[in-house]
Amino acid sequence: MEKGNNLYSRALNVVPGGNSLLSKRREMFAPDQWPAYFESAKGIEVVDLDGNQYRDFSHFSVGTCTLGYGHDAVNKEVISCVHKGNMSSLNSPEEIYLAERLTKMHPWSDMVRFARSGGEANAIAVRIARSFTNKSKIAFCGYHGWHDWYLSANLEDPENLDKQLLSGLSPVGVPKELASTAVPFYDGDLEGLEKILSKGDVAAIKMEVMRSKAPTKSYLLNVRELADKYNCLLIFDECTSGFRETFGGLHLTYDVSPDISILGKTLGNGYAITAVLGSKPVMSASQATFISSTFFTERLGFVAALATLDVMESTQSWRVISEKGKVFKDRVKLAAENNDLKIDVSGMDALVSYNIDCPARLEAKTFVTQEMLSEGFLAGNLFYPSIAHSDKDIEDFFLAFDNVLGRLNKITVSGKDISAYLKGSLCHSTFERLN
Repeated sequence: MEKGNNLYSRALNVVPGGNSLLSKRREMFAPDQWPAYFESAKGIEVVDLDGNQYRDFSHFSVGTCTLGYGHDAVNKEVISCVHKGNMSSLNSPEEIYLAERLTKMHPWSDMVRFARSGGEANAIAVRIARSFTNKSKIAFCGYHGWHDWYLSANLEDPENLDKQLLSGLSPVGVPKELASTAVPFYDGDLEGLEKILSKGDVAAIKMEVMRSKAPTKSYLLNVRELADKYNCLLIFDECTSGFRETFGGLHLTYDVSPDISILGKTLGNGYAITAVLGSKPVMSASQATFISSTFFTERLGFVAALATLDVMESTQSWRVISEKGKVFKDRVKLAAENNDLKIDVSGMDALVSYNIDCPARLEAKTFVTQEMLSEGFLAGNLFYPSIAHSDKDIEDFFLAFDNVLGRLNKITVSGKDISAYLKGSLCHSTFERLN
């Protein structure tokens, strides 16, 4: 790993933190061992700068490529677009084709604004909600990016975001005047949500439909009713959950319509594109404020999204990845049972999270990642399946995983310190550990 390690040392001198995405920092997996950079990626195979080959059974580029890396049909359309021209002084017709397709897919919606990342799409949705309602506060549940509106929750209480996804998020750099404008509520706590809304100054309820635990339809309906009762908008952030268990937003399976929905990650199968959908009256409020950026009009994202939707529809990718994820969950539980270990498994079938339940949790996670690397697999504590993960790939993974858990069990049963078996530093678990 000489080339990769050398480049990472250079990166720390020129890029704060070494890279621009927390989820891809090698410290989150196995510091000193996780390959920081890739030379190529196709299907589920990733080749690092030193020519080492791995099958990706981790977060699969943070859940962006449900069709597998470098899908031929998507790439064909993108390459054609590159030859025709990606940007010009005129607009891309594909923007309209994609907007029409997404609104048809979500009958409650009428209009779409596009962006290139989840964080900015969330910021757009918040701006529109505040513009439409002429209110400032956002009641939120879940993870919604890095922008000021979201991190401002930690100005009032530095632990407000700890239970949403990441702990230790510092609001340094966020204007202190934004304190109390973003107020957290917690999954299932309707009473707490209504207490926030009762003051009458909330522009929107902003929530993920699902991350680790499936909601009930009655809960989502109750949230919808509260939004109507207190004259605020309901925003479903489906950057992560969209196109996982259904063709479109997960809310479609519950038959609960929001006022705004955000789709991203999987929409372009690795190409940058996000969408903010809403009803015409709500989305028209974007015209009363200023939301504009040069690369919102970039053509590749629209082209990639249209091609991705075609492949998704023809393969019914959401069904395929959900089934593969369900098999993965069952096999993790079986491997844990066979090796007298306890592993907590959660998340929707197409977004699997699994954590070894033991006092030395981080040591165990680092050990498993380290050992799976030597077996040719990228593995952490997340598995985001793609249609490119074959039955043989899954079988090979668990042959290696079972052996690794067996070695871990021998260490724990003997009472030895797992750290003594680590070849490098301990993995980090929160943003706080990276500062």
